[in-house]
Amino acid sequence: MFDVKYSRTAEKYLKKIKESGLKSAFKTAICKISLDPYIGTQKTSDLRGIYGYDVRYGRTNYELAYRIYEDNGRLIVVILAGTRENFYDELKRLV
Repeated sequence: MFDVKYSRTAEKYLKKIKESGLKSAFKTAICKISLDPYIGTQKTSDLRGIYGYDVRYGRTNYELAYRIYEDNGRLIVVILAGTRENFYDELKRLV
């Protein structure tokens, strides 16, 4: 099992979620990622080294972006969480 840390942006977004079902969907996704971080899809090109994981809730598709660090232990850093709308534009600004 990997330890999970959050960037300020991801932590702020996840903290703002009011709907308990959506919050639960993100928690479940993060738990799955901590058990097997390679279940997400690895991004290419200018986002190389970043993994993405889809979270479906209701009729909306959400996304989690994270990095895996295995050099000095087992750590996952969640970089960004949110809806797919403008997600990758914002992710490119952060990395």
